[in-house]
Amino acid sequence: MLMFLHGFPEAAWVWDPLLVHFAKPENGGYRCVAPNLRGYERSSAPDDVKAYRAKYLVQDIVALIGIESGPAPLAALVAHDWGGAVAWSLANQHPERLRQLVIINSPHPGPFLKALQSHPAQQAASAYMNFLVQPDAAAHLTAHDFERLFGFLTGEDASLQSLTAQTAAPEAHWLTPAVKAQYREVWQHGLQGGLNYYRASPLRPATATDPGASAVQIPPEALRIEVPTLVLWAQDDVALLPCLTEGLDAHIRELKLVPIEKATHWVLHEQPERVIREIAAFLQPQTGRPPQ
Repeated sequence: MLMFLHGFPEAAWVWDPLLVHFAKPENGGYRCVAPNLRGYERSSAPDDVKAYRAKYLVQDIVALIGIESGPAPLAALVAHDWGGAVAWSLANQHPERLRQLVIINSPHPGPFLKALQSHPAQQAASAYMNFLVQPDAAAHLTAHDFERLFGFLTGEDASLQSLTAQTAAPEAHWLTPAVKAQYREVWQHGLQGGLNYYRASPLRPATATDPGASAVQIPPEALRIEVPTLVLWAQDDVALLPCLTEGLDAHIRELKLVPIEKATHWVLHEQPERVIREIAAFLQPQTGRPPQ
């Protein structure tokens, strides 16, 4: 079985092309599951910010793996953005629940913490997080038919994107009226659940009133990943810079790192065929077992 975890401000539907592909008999015939994470669309959305701490998010997915896969481990857990944050923690704490891990533009907590503490460019690139944790962030993002959220996806809203990008982001040709309608359908259920992920995590740039990542220490054992891991990294992601892939091999026993040129944080939409091809190439030689 393959399980796919989405990020902010998306939902399970972004994985549809991958679910269709990998479920076909000629592509492995995997059972594919893509949940809406806690706080998104029609999933449970607790009001308490503490309910979005990593341990509870990991518990959700471990329980779902048990329901969908029983005692058998996943063939792979595939994750993007905040889904990747959950996946990194799950792979560290419950390696027996998956054979392989695939991460798409979601920073491992070791390099991310280091960059937030000492890398000026990444600190600037992550400054948008300090907007998303504000009490009125959801109202601002919802206003004028989600104008600022769509600006987030296209790179046109500087308050949500880095001002340090060295190259212009490609035009978001993928953001068609039909895709916009899918986003609106998700967002109309509320944004606060997704924003609570940012509020519950201290991994954000320090400010005059919030120590953020500067006050965080993570023990080495909490960073170790023992399962074979594929990391796909779109090189034009202006929020999560390529520097976040540096030093990964110190934490991951078996790592395959694939940079993807001319792609942004939304590489799942921009280059789905490339993402599928890289995941397929990683799965086939590694699992050596029939799909589940």
